[in-house]
Amino acid sequence: MFEALYAAPMEDTVVVKVVTGEPEAQIVCGLLRTSGIECGYRDTEKIESSLEDFTASGPREIFVHPSDLEAARALLGASEG
Repeated sequence: MFEALYAAPMEDTVVVKVVTGEPEAQIVCGLLRTSGIECGYRDTEKIESSLEDFTASGPREIFVHPSDLEAARALLGASEG
């Protein structure tokens, strides 16, 4: 299930980064989108809780198209340091 909004569903994606929660995922996707990189985010499988279906907290995977992976890594790397 994709939690970000798209005009069209993304298929064949790769994870570029795992962030701590939904607010950070929204910020990272916003940065990528302003650079022309289509992205999304979803719950990561790292959540191991009986409450995971009832809470919006927990890590999120940021994903992009494979063709955008290197550009996304470069952009996110530049924004971190």
